Amino acid sequence: MTDPTSRDMTSRKLRAVGTTIFTEMTALARRTGAVNLGQGFPDTDGPPAMLAAAQRAIASGLNQYPPLDGLPELREAIARQRLQRYGQDAGDILVTAGATEAVAAALIGLCDPGDEVVVFEPYYDSYRANLAMAGAVRRPVQLGGEGEAFAFDPDELRAAITPRTKLILLNSPHNPTGKVFTRAELSLIAELCVAHDLIAVTDEVYEYLVYDGLAHIPLATLPGMADRTLTISSAGKTFSATGWKIGWACGPANLVSATRTAKQFLTFASGTPLQAAVAVGLDEELGWVAALRDDMQQRRDRLGAALVGMGARVYPCEGTYFLQIDARSLGYDDGVKLCHDLAHKAGVVAIPAQVFFDDADAGRRYVRFAFCKSDAVLDEGIGRLSKFSS
Repeated sequence: MTDPTSRDMTSRKLRAVGTTIFTEMTALARRTGAVNLGQGFPDTDGPPAMLAAAQRAIASGLNQYPPLDGLPELREAIARQRLQRYGQDAGDILVTAGATEAVAAALIGLCDPGDEVVVFEPYYDSYRANLAMAGAVRRPVQLGGEGEAFAFDPDELRAAITPRTKLILLNSPHNPTGKVFTRAELSLIAELCVAHDLIAVTDEVYEYLVYDGLAHIPLATLPGMADRTLTISSAGKTFSATGWKIGWACGPANLVSATRTAKQFLTFASGTPLQAAVAVGLDEELGWVAALRDDMQQRRDRLGAALVGMGARVYPCEGTYFLQIDARSLGYDDGVKLCHDLAHKAGVVAIPAQVFFDDADAGRRYVRFAFCKSDAVLDEGIGRLSKFSS
């Protein structure tokens, strides 16, 4: 007789998802005492005025459920932010438990089983699970790193669109590659969305962390896209408050309504005092965010120089928290093997980027490092990397 406790009871749609790589590699960092340059969370706090606003909100009794759509003051602040920064009417706004819930609720709410979703790979690992939950079919388009920077083949994107395609899921600035999609690339995506009557869901959580004078261009601002784009962002990356899990989705009423239908049965609503504080952040602390961007650019350059110094081929990082290297430049064909050797021999944890690919072989050579760490942590990591290379 089979022991019922030995059976895998995970549903078929989620059985291939497994444990997130971030849980696995963070546990490895703890076991080995390694410096964690893998998981993309900062280890310093956000703007003091925003933190103080959260404390005041708690003390004032703002501790019960907020409205499903979010506190009015936060939704108004988001609308002002979109208008001032991008000249964009945000449309309807739904506050979520981080951008991760916004993406999940959007895909569950918008997709029927069998609908196809075009996604650029490598892609953030929650996308795979979210699409599985929605019963949707992934149609990956690869961001290749054979040239100087990551780019996609326009013909491959065109070929990925079929009569069953429902939407394009776009992440820019892009995790894990650090790519910021260009206006020309976004224009092609917009043209295809219009031509094939597709929805776009855009994950723009790193919208403020764009470097070297480049600009983040929301897809919704391009011709023909305002009425077919659901734009997602969050306070986590903008204000170095990833544990607050305050995100939002905005766009035309029909897309937000579909997202709301799913979201109401996920968390309903959360983080009331934190929502109040994020409203303060958006209205009063964007100068702090600009300083954060400049600081992150310097950290990127320091870690990038250290990786180059150890012989690694480092891809350009135009935005986000991440630098990606080619493991082959360090004599490894397999990024997983390099990551385990780095943890055990150098005491540094990174993320093998092949887990972000449908085609694991295509991603086998990539390894991702996070530079969103304090000076002490980054200095210790750089010192350990230099010993590994020597």
